[in-house]
Amino acid sequence: MTALEEIHKLPFHEKLLVMEAIWDDICREEEKLEVPQWHKEILDERERLIAEGKAQFIDWEDAKKQIKEAIG
Repeated sequence: MTALEEIHKLPFHEKLLVMEAIWDDICREEEKLEVPQWHKEILDERERLIAEGKAQFIDWEDAKKQIKEAIG
């Protein structure tokens, strides 16, 4: 049985613990993660808009609603 198959059988709260453990492990090796150039450009643009006072923010609940509507 593969690790994924075993994870699928776990109760929800144990899946969360596994996910947190994996995330903690990944974070320890953050320097190995390569950010794609297109992603860096988007983040740089957003940072620039914030610095210039041109960024627009919306309430988190509104954002979740818009995301749900967009994905149908």
